[in-house]
Amino acid sequence: MVGLIPESYFAPLDLPKIFGRVAPLHVDLGCGDGAFLFALAEQTPGKDFLGFERLLHRVKKACRKADTIDNMRVLRIDTPYAVRYLLPEQSVEMFHLLFPDPWTKRRHEQRRIVTPDFLKAIYAALVPDGVLRIATDQAEYFDQIRGVAAQSELFGLAESNGSDYPASTFETQYKERGFEIYRFELRKVSPVM
Repeated sequence: MVGLIPESYFAPLDLPKIFGRVAPLHVDLGCGDGAFLFALAEQTPGKDFLGFERLLHRVKKACRKADTIDNMRVLRIDTPYAVRYLLPEQSVEMFHLLFPDPWTKRRHEQRRIVTPDFLKAIYAALVPDGVLRIATDQAEYFDQIRGVAAQSELFGLAESNGSDYPASTFETQYKERGFEIYRFELRKVSPVM
């Protein structure tokens, strides 16, 4: 129940060795208690699922779920670092960024995860036509993320209703409180030569 411990924190993960097979990979960027990732892994056994989470108590909960299924792993690590340095190029079919910390105080806005550099790292890790799914309950943060994405020529923007995916723990809580959920997808596009 300790979660995935990579052979190195300075080289790309050996995904076939970690999962014991080659299969399309989904990565949950901040998997929390692992409920969303577990539900997705359970309904899609032909794919592999990797969760990144920084907080130990959440990692422990996610690992308890991962221990009961073959196609889910959890790594305790800072998400931007993991995306930039640990994921092999063109290895991820889909990223899920669900309800990232909005850092609502103005002085903390620089801590927000979606930046031009972060999107470049996501782009490098995605397979051709790969997708980054984003959901948040914060309208202002949603607009800011869309603005950063719109400035990038690396992705095409598409609306998403999220109906094809299980609800995360945060999504369930926010919906119960009557909050609106904002979503969209970024699809990797080939650079124009």
